[in-house]
Amino acid sequence: MSWSHFIALLPLKSDEAFMFYAQDAIVRNLGKRELRKQISRKAYERREIANSQLTEVSTVPFNVFKGPYLLNMFGLKDNYLEADLEKAILIDLEAFILEFGHGFTFADRQKRMTMDGEDFTLDLLFYHRVLKRLVAIELKLGKFKPSYMRQMRLFDHQKSAHL
Repeated sequence: MSWSHFIALLPLKSDEAFMFYAQDAIVRNLGKRELRKQISRKAYERREIANSQLTEVSTVPFNVFKGPYLLNMFGLKDNYLEADLEKAILIDLEAFILEFGHGFTFADRQKRMTMDGEDFTLDLLFYHRVLKRLVAIELKLGKFKPSYMRQMRLFDHQKSAHL
């Protein structure tokens, strides 16, 4: 790391944050601008929020996901539709994938699946190379509805679905 990297790290208040960003810069060979961007986007803090939501028995390992996700990179106005969000994600796919973290690969969009004779369409499908798992993203706007969770659990529990 260069002196400029250390200058960017010095204002950090915790040793844990300092070490997180320093290791991230070394592992990913980040330049000073990218390191500053990670700090300004609070990558460490968001990872800690995501980790705090995991339990000891979770199948998802710690430090895999960031949370909450910042989607203001797309420049969408207040009243946009799910289709607008999907289009914006696909236009700037690299930035979207990096928002989730490392190890993601884009697999498909509007993936049609048939389960128990019924057709479903999944908005976005990624593969996570570290977890060796498919990661389904179903875009929804507005207030959360329990039916959204049931739909995602259907995708998760359906072993015979061919993705």
